[in-house]
Amino acid sequence: MPSYNKVKAGKTIIGKLDFGKDLIDELTEICVKNDITLGKVQAIGAVKKANLGYYNQTSKIYQFTELDKHLEILSLIGNISTKDESAIIHAHITLGDEKGNAFGGHLAQGTIIFAGEFIIEEFIGKNLSRGFDSTTGLPLWDMA
Repeated sequence: MPSYNKVKAGKTIIGKLDFGKDLIDELTEICVKNDITLGKVQAIGAVKKANLGYYNQTSKIYQFTELDKHLEILSLIGNISTKDESAIIHAHITLGDEKGNAFGGHLAQGTIIFAGEFIIEEFIGKNLSRGFDSTTGLPLWDMA
């Protein structure tokens, strides 16, 4: 049976991201500055280059692919929780190139903003902390 918590809506923050900055770092900094440790994040825009992760379920290791080209952010969706008592964003991103090809995966550091607009929605409820899950090898939410 799935584990879940009920939450209520908190504050919503919308804005523009800074050119040339790391995408995941910028979103995390916004959460830290606004004391958001539980919520969701969305963004659209474009990146100068990207770093995408794929979790290999057999080896239990992330494999990263660097895309050193200009791409549109078709969709970025993620959640906000804590790890080691600090806000952490876990997001997936879909990117498109000039020919309509799509690339996607786990958003990783090294994805550099060209232009971006974001929405961060805070949730009010029991904080979720990420801890090691021995079954998957991933840092998943501790629902206890």
